[in-house]
Amino acid sequence: MDEETRYEAVASRDARFDGAFFFAVETTGIYCRPSCPAVTPKRKNVRFYPTAAAAQRSGFRACRRCRPDAVPGSAEWNVRADVVGRAMRMIGDGVVDREGVPGLAGRLGYSARQVQRQLTAELGAGPVALARAQRAHTARTLLQTTALPVTEIAFAAGFASVRQFNDTIRQIYARTPSGLRAESGSGMSGTTRTRAMSRTGATNGRLPAAPSLAGIPLRLAYRGAYAAREIFDLLAEEAVPSVEEVIGEPGARTYRRTLRLPHGPGVVSVDESLPRAGSAAGVRSGWLEARIHLTDLRDLTTAVQRLRRLLDLDADPYAVDERLAADPLLAPLVAARPGLRAPGTADPEEYALRVHAGPAGARRLVAAYGERVERPCGRLTRLFPAPAALMDDPVAGPLATALADGTVRLDSGASRDEAERALLTVPGVTARTAALVRMRGLGDPDVAPSAPDGDPGPAPWRPWRSYAAWHLKVRGGQTGSSSPQL
Repeated sequence: MDEETRYEAVASRDARFDGAFFFAVETTGIYCRPSCPAVTPKRKNVRFYPTAAAAQRSGFRACRRCRPDAVPGSAEWNVRADVVGRAMRMIGDGVVDREGVPGLAGRLGYSARQVQRQLTAELGAGPVALARAQRAHTARTLLQTTALPVTEIAFAAGFASVRQFNDTIRQIYARTPSGLRAESGSGMSGTTRTRAMSRTGATNGRLPAAPSLAGIPLRLAYRGAYAAREIFDLLAEEAVPSVEEVIGEPGARTYRRTLRLPHGPGVVSVDESLPRAGSAAGVRSGWLEARIHLTDLRDLTTAVQRLRRLLDLDADPYAVDERLAADPLLAPLVAARPGLRAPGTADPEEYALRVHAGPAGARRLVAAYGERVERPCGRLTRLFPAPAALMDDPVAGPLATALADGTVRLDSGASRDEAERALLTVPGVTARTAALVRMRGLGDPDVAPSAPDGDPGPAPWRPWRSYAAWHLKVRGGQTGSSSPQL
C-alpha cells in the first residue's frame, strides 16, 4: 500500500488494516489504528508507521480512544519466512526480554548489528524498541486487570527498573502507571488492594494455577469473521486428557489447557464466541474472552502469544478469503465458512511429538511421563512431557532426542525449511508428519494440501494453501487429530 491508499483506509475507518499499519497525527502527538473513531485528521498532518514501536520511537503516544497497542498482530509475520518475520515472531514470544538482543541474534544466525539494521530499516524500530512496546502493552494489561502493586507489575512486564517502567508508561500513554490504572476504574489502594490481592491469590507477582481463581482476564482481538465453531470442534477432538479439555455446549464452550512456560507452568482458558445479535452471519464480536493463570507473571506475554498462535488470531481473513474464493472449487466453501482459520499450536515441540505418536500414543506419553502440576486445575493435572523426559521412550525417543539436543529446532523463530529438512532425518518421522509440523507447529500458511485429483493445489491458492487444506478438510466432515490431508 502506498501512503495515499493508507490514508483512504484511515478516512473510511477500515478495520481490515488494524495492526497492518499505524498512523500518527503531528498536530496532536498521538498515534492510532486505522479504524480509530476520532475525526479524520488532515492528510498533511498524518504520518504512517509499520509498527506501534516505530510511532513510539518517533515520540507519539497511544490514542486513548482506539487503543492501538491492543490490535491483532500483523498477519505479515506469519507469512514471511525471512529474518524480519522470524525476528518478529521471536520478539512476540519474549525472547528479547529473556535473552536480550544477543540471544535473538544468535537464534537467527546473525550478528546483533545485522539484526538491528534490518529491523530498523524495514520496521522503523530495532528489537529493543519493539520489545519495549510489547512490555508497555503487557504492563497496561496488568494495571487494568489486576490489583498487583505497581512495582511488581514493572518487573512482571519485563522492565529492568521501576524508573524505566514509569518513564515508558508516561511516554507511550501520557499517564503515570497509577493514573492509567485509575482511568480503567481498577485503581485500588491500602486495605482495598490487600483484600483484592488475597482474593486473587497473588503474592510476590505470582498467580497460582487453581480452579478457584479468576485468573487474568483478557480479550484476544482478531480481524473480521472468525469461524469459532470449527476451531473448538478441532480442539475438543484433539484434546489430550489431563493436559487439555473442552467443556460446555457448542456455542458456549471453554477450552482449557496447561502450558509449560519459561518461568513455570500455567493454565490458560478461552471461550468460544458467538456473533453479536443482529450481525451478519459469520461476523463475530472481534475478540475471544480468555483467562490466564500463571506461576510467574513474567510469562504473561509468552502465554498470550502462544494462545494467539494456537487460535490463529493474527490472520488476515479478508486476504485469505478473497484469494481462495476466486477458485471455483473453494468459493462455496469460503462462502459457507467465512473466517475459517488454520489452527496452530501452543507448543511446537509438543505438537511434533503428539502428531508423531498419534492420539493414543500422546495419551500414553502423558500418563507415563507427564509432569504433575503443583496445583491441579480441575481435570488439568499434568504438563505434556518435555522432550528431555522422553528420550528413552521406544516410540517418541528419536524425535525427543533430536528436539532436546537441538538437532531439530521448532521455536517461534525457527527456519521452516531447515526444520522440515531436519525432521526428515529423524528415524520414524514421515513426510506427512514433517509437513503437519510445518503447517501447525511453525504456522506456515502455505503448506500444500492434496486436492481431490492428487495435485498439491493450484498456484492461485498461494500463499494461503494451508487455509485451503482446512476448507477441504472441513467440507469432508473431518476435524480433529487426523489434521488436513497432505
